[in-house]
Amino acid sequence: MSDSSLKPRSSALTDGASRAGARAMLRACGLRDEDFKKPLVGVANTWIEIGPCNYHLRELAQHVKEGIRAAGGTPLEFNTVSISDGITMGTEGMRTSLVSREVIADSIELVTRGNLFDALVVLVGCDKTIPGGVMALARLNIPGLVLYGGSIAPGQFEGHSVTIQDVYEAIGKHARGGMTDAQLKSLEGAACPGAGACGGQFTANTMALVCEFLGIAPMGLSSIPATNAAKGHAGHRAGELVLDLLRRNTTPSKIMTKAAIENAITGVAATGGSTNAVLHLLAIASELKIALSIDDFDRISSRVPILADLKPGGRFVATDLYAAGGTALVAKRLVEAGLLRGDSITVTGRTLGEEAAAAKETPAQEVVRKLNAPLKPTGGLVILKGNLAPEGCVVKVAGHNVQNFRGPARVFETEEAAFAGVEKGLIKAGDVVVIRYEGPKGGPGMREMLAVTAALVGAGLGDSVALLTDGRFSGATHGLMAGHVAPEAANGGPIAAIADGDTIIFDIPNRQLNVELSATEIQKRLSAWKPPAPRYSSGVMAKYALLVSSSSLGAVTAVPATFSMPVQPGSPARTL
Repeated sequence: MSDSSLKPRSSALTDGASRAGARAMLRACGLRDEDFKKPLVGVANTWIEIGPCNYHLRELAQHVKEGIRAAGGTPLEFNTVSISDGITMGTEGMRTSLVSREVIADSIELVTRGNLFDALVVLVGCDKTIPGGVMALARLNIPGLVLYGGSIAPGQFEGHSVTIQDVYEAIGKHARGGMTDAQLKSLEGAACPGAGACGGQFTANTMALVCEFLGIAPMGLSSIPATNAAKGHAGHRAGELVLDLLRRNTTPSKIMTKAAIENAITGVAATGGSTNAVLHLLAIASELKIALSIDDFDRISSRVPILADLKPGGRFVATDLYAAGGTALVAKRLVEAGLLRGDSITVTGRTLGEEAAAAKETPAQEVVRKLNAPLKPTGGLVILKGNLAPEGCVVKVAGHNVQNFRGPARVFETEEAAFAGVEKGLIKAGDVVVIRYEGPKGGPGMREMLAVTAALVGAGLGDSVALLTDGRFSGATHGLMAGHVAPEAANGGPIAAIADGDTIIFDIPNRQLNVELSATEIQKRLSAWKPPAPRYSSGVMAKYALLVSSSSLGAVTAVPATFSMPVQPGSPARTL
């Protein structure tokens, strides 16, 4: 007989004479009598052959399943989708990236609900698989955890370490004649030496840290690099841990509290993490029904020092952080400073404070600064508002010291047009590049602008121009860049009213982003504005554009509150 206390859901799928048909089907997949007696544990794998971030997750899944079996469970692996941002960057395909976050969450939810799993392990790698997996766990609220596949090792080029960031910046340098064809080819061949997610504190590593600080990923296991020999043990241990969560009935909602979310924001701020963390944490909070505002990020970041010297603004990569003492060392510093809620519980059964206390700092390491010698006294993210961004926008200040910028707008309706403008030399020092109609709805999908921002750096303009967009930035972006400008242009936001030559003003100390126009003039221009035709009229992209919310709310998809399900005559109406 099965232990019903450990099979609160799957017993309805596998137990009793009436379930002989289901068992017959599962026997064809290799299950035996003893497997039906154990809890069914889903292993949601985001493996894909397209891109190094998730390429090794098939192998890692085997270790996870061994851990589940050893702990008394029956693992059932299934796959979902992934889009590699680094591959699709600068193309039409990049529009699918943020859309995939919702598809990942939806597909994990569907398979888990459909098969009545008792617990769940989610294996993640590239950017959107991480928040998508956490969003699914939040919806399902069954015992579960996230395991990150780990970071790629840095490449070696002309005697120094390089990442994919260097390749994109080299494209702009090559276009200006600063790099030969042979050098670019050599860098291209060296930058990504094997499996693992992009190496700096870009979006994947930022969100992996978020998961550890949220408590939904086991601290110390997720941050082991992808090709490190210890990664297999990490997978096995994650499989064991999920059964422990099931036995304790510890669900995601007990772990991912408001305090845990604020811990995660603190970790992002202290490491100069990606602006995409704002978007994804807003979405995760939405799934958890926890009140979180874009302003909370500025409030927290303003009191948190930048302690980790990580790319894109710093010197080191994720494998260096791991060697220095890992994310636990960052947590230890922040607990010592009184900036973390150390009593928040984690999937390991220990508190975040206990995990931090166990950190082992490598002597003479230079990656994580002491509290009395931070890189900067305040964190890496600021939220600006003003007549250009009434709902707010996000600026990453970890990689630059510019506090004020004033310049004429150079307006582009697409990312491709802006990239072409950089290549043709149309952008001059002192300009403010404006890229619009790339927001959640207008894109659709809120493309990242690494191709443009890297080209600007490669062209020698990284420190002398500013950029604003209703789209997103890659975690590899650095310089004065305002993303997530909301409301977006496709919804008639003020960014749609900007014209070439208008003066744009960035005022970081006062948290303002403004165009030097009167409210009357902005309204006059918007009154004459007409929304562009949707780029897609059918399929998943059209559905996403119809349902997606503002970036200031996390760009989540939701059924409109006024939507009513069709009903048969005589049946009561149901409103979702």
